Amino acid sequence: MNVGVAHSEVNPNTRVMNSRGIWLAYLLVTAVLHVVLLSIPFFSVPVVWTLTNVIHNLGTPFETPDQGKARLLTHWEQMDYGVQFTSSRKFLTISPIILYILASFYTKYDTIHFLVNTGSLLSVLLPKLPQFHGVRIFGINKY
Repeated sequence: MNVGVAHSEVNPNTRVMNSRGIWLAYLLVTAVLHVVLLSIPFFSVPVVWTLTNVIHNLGTPFETPDQGKARLLTHWEQMDYGVQFTSSRKFLTISPIILYILASFYTKYDTIHFLVNTGSLLSVLLPKLPQFHGVRIFGINKY
């Protein structure tokens, strides 16, 4: 056991999803977010599912302490040092799709909720495609 030994990882975004138990923690945080939103009395169930989906798709875990070396890369591009189709990347591709399917079902495919959820899903999935690695649309994340 190496207690107190520092890791050599400068950028936590590269390996965080390979940490032990992180997938379970990821699912639990998403479930807790959903339950917290459900506990707000004036939110209907369709609104809560849409909010859960949109809030889930907004997150980025860490600011990098590597003095700007990774600042030109998105979190997705930093993960697993850019290697495509790892198990972590597959998990993070499937989880928004499953959440989208659940949100669409529980909102009964209402037009407004469906459009918001679809827009949120596309804004998360399209940048994950290998063809978009390093591509900056409208200059977002250019600097």
